[in-house]
Amino acid sequence: MKIWTPLVLLLVIVFAVVQAVRPLPTPTLKLTAQDTVSFEGGKPSMPWPGEGQAAMDVNGIGSFGTSGDQKPVPIASIAKVMTVYLILRDHPLEKGDPGPKIPVDAAAQKHYETGKPANESVVKVTEGQKITEYEALQAVMLPSANNIAKLLARWDTKSNSEDEFVAKMNETAKELGMKNTHYTDPSGLDKTTVSTAEDLVKLGRAAMENPVFNEISRQPSYKDLNGDKQNNFFGLVPTVAIGIKTGTTTAAGGNILFAAEKKVGGKTQTIIGAALGQYGDNGVANIDEVTNVTQKLIEAGQGALTAKAIVKKGDVVGEVEDGLGGSSPVVATEDVSAVGWSGLTVKLELNDQKGKTVPHTAKAGTKVGVLSVGDGKGGAIEVPVALQDDLTEPGFGAKLKRVG
Repeated sequence: MKIWTPLVLLLVIVFAVVQAVRPLPTPTLKLTAQDTVSFEGGKPSMPWPGEGQAAMDVNGIGSFGTSGDQKPVPIASIAKVMTVYLILRDHPLEKGDPGPKIPVDAAAQKHYETGKPANESVVKVTEGQKITEYEALQAVMLPSANNIAKLLARWDTKSNSEDEFVAKMNETAKELGMKNTHYTDPSGLDKTTVSTAEDLVKLGRAAMENPVFNEISRQPSYKDLNGDKQNNFFGLVPTVAIGIKTGTTTAAGGNILFAAEKKVGGKTQTIIGAALGQYGDNGVANIDEVTNVTQKLIEAGQGALTAKAIVKKGDVVGEVEDGLGGSSPVVATEDVSAVGWSGLTVKLELNDQKGKTVPHTAKAGTKVGVLSVGDGKGGAIEVPVALQDDLTEPGFGAKLKRVG
């Protein structure tokens, strides 16, 4: 006893000290509020076109669904959305910055001279002129200039190769989850450049997140470097839609990838949709036909959107768990509404603030996380959550009893 008792006491003291100074587990957030919200009623009936295919959803909220067989079909000039998206990704611009001046090559001039008599979408440029990146993007998006789309593709690559740029387009399509999309040219004139409405909605969502793309997409017209006014082929901009792009060829029919907005529950929601393969009664590719289809889909989507109050400011929605058995409640810092439509169920999630972890100690009122309401994708409604009471470290007893 005389030998072992001091040793045991020493071990107990060492154990207690080690337990007390061990790094604490990282606190985590746990949702205690309901994890889903359902909107009463049946799913709204969308005015889907009787031919071709279509798809439509709301950023961060959910999908209205699709129509037609979602199989790859020619998409015409909607291909240019990927071209512009890539240029802005790899050569980013700030709002108000025209960007670098791009030399106009002989190929771009010749394309204009041969394309204009053939009624191809081109804008006038002359070899030796310099066009800013911003204006080049306007030319591709608004009057749908094939010659400028190809010029940008050549300018982007070190080898001055359109094929190299097309390879990048296909790589990016895979990254965006566009499983049924394949590009063979940067303008969409090739009928072998194909996609689906569902895939194009994914691209439209990603592209509209870029502020400069979003800005250009909303423009009804611009004046080019020759002083000529160039109009946006998408006639619903800016009164009904906020963009994105039309595309019409004999092989593709009439096509539109579109974006529209509606303010619901105090926040602006963005509808993204696509309608492909519209020909009309006479069987001829028809931009008016697809424009009518698009307007009806936008109006139906806007009409279906509604808000439902689910949490009031100050309501407990979760807790901070310290990893040692203790917890502290967190509350919503503002009223929270779920946005959706009849028949839709949306998810509630509680997550850390971007780039920040939950602290071990903090005063009451400190924002420690974000409550999101939607489909778990970008664009969901987000509201900060804060500590209801002071957050303190676990006590000595909790530290002493922890295992592992």
